[in-house]
Amino acid sequence: MREKQIVLAGGCFWGMEKLYSGLPGVLEATVGYANGDTEANARYETVCTGLTGFREALLLRYDPERISLRRLLFLFFAVIDPSQFHRQGMDIGAQYQTGVYWSDPETEAIVNEVAAMEAVARREFYVEREPLRCFYPAEEYHQRYLEKNPDGYCHIAPGKIAALRRYPYEEAAYTRPAAQLLAAYRGQTEG
Repeated sequence: MREKQIVLAGGCFWGMEKLYSGLPGVLEATVGYANGDTEANARYETVCTGLTGFREALLLRYDPERISLRRLLFLFFAVIDPSQFHRQGMDIGAQYQTGVYWSDPETEAIVNEVAAMEAVARREFYVEREPLRCFYPAEEYHQRYLEKNPDGYCHIAPGKIAALRRYPYEEAAYTRPAAQLLAAYRGQTEG
């Protein structure tokens, strides 16, 4: 097995972890802080000041033979609002900036290809895309937070997470932005 990794910042990391955890091919989903200034500042209280450069993020280790990077990115773009700067939903601050961070050139090429396709559908597009400089796991109480606290707040509706897990994703069909594919699918299932 050839393991790969990607780090996704999609606003509050609790919902992102819930979306990806347990998907076939996802080997590990760890919430934490990405691409900030110093390891000493990679703590929730410090990150929440918005002054450290850290983003709340999710480190995914995955088996590319079982789940593709493109599918992981489809899910990412299906739940974020890329037109939001330093926020997602009711969560506001620099730590909630969306972003995709990679560790190898092959991943970078796919991320930039998908992001360019997604950006075409938006007047404003604020998703950071850059190499992963650092990632520090969040405190233990943040890991599997929505599992431990089923009624906990999340900017991603639980129904949306469940629906996306059932969505009949096809690699060849991801040639249009995720929002357009999901709208067409809803139209087919409602009609």
